[in-house]
Amino acid sequence: MSQSNPFEGLEPRILWQHFAALTRLPRPSGNEAAARDYIRNWAKEKGYEVHEDAAGNLVVHVPASPGREGAAPIVLQGHIDMVCERNADSPYDAETGNIHVVRDGEWIRADGTTLGADNGIGVAAAMAAAEDPSVVHGPLDLVFTIDEETGLTGAQNLDASLVRGRTMLNLDSEEDGVLFVGCAGGCDTKFRFRAERTAPPAGAAAIAVSVKGLQGGHSGLDINKNRLNAIKALVRLLQAGARAAEVRVATIAGGSKRNAIPRESGAVVYVPADAESEFLAGVEKEKDAITAQYRGLDDGFTVETGPAGSSAPADAFSAADSARLLDLLRAIPSSVLAMSVDIPGLVETSTNLGVVITEGDLVEAVSCSRSSVGEALRDVLDTLNSIGRLAGVETEEVGGYPGWKPNMDSPVLAATKEVYRELTGQDPEVTAIHAGLECGLLGERVPGMDMISFGPEIRGAHSPDERVHIPSVERFWKLLAALLDRMSA
Repeated sequence: MSQSNPFEGLEPRILWQHFAALTRLPRPSGNEAAARDYIRNWAKEKGYEVHEDAAGNLVVHVPASPGREGAAPIVLQGHIDMVCERNADSPYDAETGNIHVVRDGEWIRADGTTLGADNGIGVAAAMAAAEDPSVVHGPLDLVFTIDEETGLTGAQNLDASLVRGRTMLNLDSEEDGVLFVGCAGGCDTKFRFRAERTAPPAGAAAIAVSVKGLQGGHSGLDINKNRLNAIKALVRLLQAGARAAEVRVATIAGGSKRNAIPRESGAVVYVPADAESEFLAGVEKEKDAITAQYRGLDDGFTVETGPAGSSAPADAFSAADSARLLDLLRAIPSSVLAMSVDIPGLVETSTNLGVVITEGDLVEAVSCSRSSVGEALRDVLDTLNSIGRLAGVETEEVGGYPGWKPNMDSPVLAATKEVYRELTGQDPEVTAIHAGLECGLLGERVPGMDMISFGPEIRGAHSPDERVHIPSVERFWKLLAALLDRMSA
């Protein structure tokens, strides 16, 4: 393997070539233009008919393999965008397409940033299936959506008239050997805390408190791992310090993506100079308590405290408003709320406090809630609205999307299970996912769509720990190719 090419020798070659190209392009949600151009130019070079709808989604019509022209069209679907997370000290930045890919044994990962295997591998697989002459298939509709990670807006606004097929293979799953037949619906809640800012008392000490080193992860897929939320940890630390000294919050921030468990957070607070040591002692004591509570779950947890210096704002919220703000953030749940009664081990309902930012007199917090039961999701949203009212803050529900109800009699499910057994000699696991796949929305946009979702093993999605298992990509590819052959025969 060349040190400069971590993809050298990997199979299927065409899939990895397309994925390698995608890692060199910026494709954060809402800024997929470069990746979209790459796909469009590829389609034109291959002579495929390519359409772009008003939302920015691409639909590529691929002709059938010789002899399979009479088969019904199959839809291969994935999303172009990715979550662009990075460690604060990383020289690389996925936002700009500056991803340093590393081959680590049987895994492909990135150095200090998200990799974008979610859903770059699915996009690359669809392109490779169309291009590879060894893959036998009927007519294909390659549907590449935009802005999946921040609200599924591409799928919400897809021009359904461009889609010919009524059987869809969604290539946006992350567990090897698992077929997904349902997903959670979801909705975000925004909390807007506003209060007057005033100059702190003369001589008050400006102290910076930060939380680092947490695992984070996908707010749906990893919520059941009981990892520490950096925002919730920071609030605990500040409240512990406030029990010993009057605290005025100048700034508080944490997380960067509403659908990722926050890994880092920080605040600048003012405390009376004669109570600084008591404040820091309270923070230290709570740090020890959190460390003990999350031992074995998030052992990288670290806390840094020190003078804020010249970066400290000249004003802050009052002690009373600061206490109200911290109470609000402490009260917002961020965990599993219920487990499924239908599928053992599956999370039914959860919510995640994903982002907090301070801009002048406004602190905005975003909570991402999910459930496979519509009534349960409504209950969570109503609960969050109640918390907002108790705290005297404005709340807004943003970006709601439907779930995807499992159909165990699905023809594409039956075909996929049969092909999987023939390839492996084993039965696949069939389940639903506690995440917002686009299938729910696409099923609404294109009535009568029969759907299934599968993919390779991807771990640590939405965090710099993201990695994809190389052998599982080849297994995923073989299943996709054999299924396209079977369904066009």
